[in-house]
Amino acid sequence: MKRFVSIGVISLISLVFSLLFSGCSAEYHSQQAQKGLQGDELTVGTVQKEIKVGMSGADVITAMGSPNVITTDEQRREVWVYDKFATDVAASSGGWTLLLVGQQSGAASASQRTLTVVIKFDEEKKVRDFAYHTSRF
Repeated sequence: MKRFVSIGVISLISLVFSLLFSGCSAEYHSQQAQKGLQGDELTVGTVQKEIKVGMSGADVITAMGSPNVITTDEQRREVWVYDKFATDVAASSGGWTLLLVGQQSGAASASQRTLTVVIKFDEEKKVRDFAYHTSRF
């Protein structure tokens, strides 16, 4: 009987640790995926500070990373589009209501942010114009 109790306690401890650490790994994965989508490099501040008329495409890539879309305008000049979409989640926890099941009580709210940057190049592959739009909802 004592052996069954100790195996049950070990199983319970393993379950608790797996529930606790599974949330941590999901958050880490989410952060890494966002970094793969330009991460903190693509911000309004980066656009305002780094992008200048006359700079080369290589300099733009150094400042902001690779664009999401490359197209051409009616005069066959390149146009680069950067799109970033992020979801911010804020949660407040009321603590564990049932430890074995792993449910939490509390409130959560989410908001989305978008940033679109359009960079237009001239015939010499230099920035001739750029614009950006940001929104939060």
